Amino acid sequence: MKRCLNKANMTTSVKIVNKSNNALPAYQTAQAAGMDLSAYITEAIVLQPLQRQLVPTGLFIELPEHTEAQIRPRSGLAFKHGITVLNSPGTIDADYRGEIKVLLVNLSNEAFTIQSGERIAQIVIAKVEHAHFVEVEELSDSLRAAAGFGSTGK
Repeated sequence: MKRCLNKANMTTSVKIVNKSNNALPAYQTAQAAGMDLSAYITEAIVLQPLQRQLVPTGLFIELPEHTEAQIRPRSGLAFKHGITVLNSPGTIDADYRGEIKVLLVNLSNEAFTIQSGERIAQIVIAKVEHAHFVEVEELSDSLRAAAGFGSTGK
């Protein structure tokens, strides 16, 4: 049985103020999870090896309740240049109204220059489930138990 989905049911409206001269974030393919964010800077930033820098985007968003925006690295920047989002994924809460800034770090051995308008990260909008902790004296048994880091294989 083929299931038909209405595209309107698969999208979330997000209010955005764009104070940059860059285009709004947009999905590049029909199945893309994230949209690229671009730097909005008055002069180029030279990111030295192991240096971190907060890079402005000129974008401000108002997320619906029970959603978050995740800021993630762009795979090409990470693979080709060692540039990644330091607090990956960065979380923007639904009640935040300030400018979106991206915390980049240069993990390579070479300086990397960021120009205004350059795509520096991705933004993913996701649903958020709120949890309620229930304090108990002990937890139920499981096959894994307390086995942690590296316990399920190489």
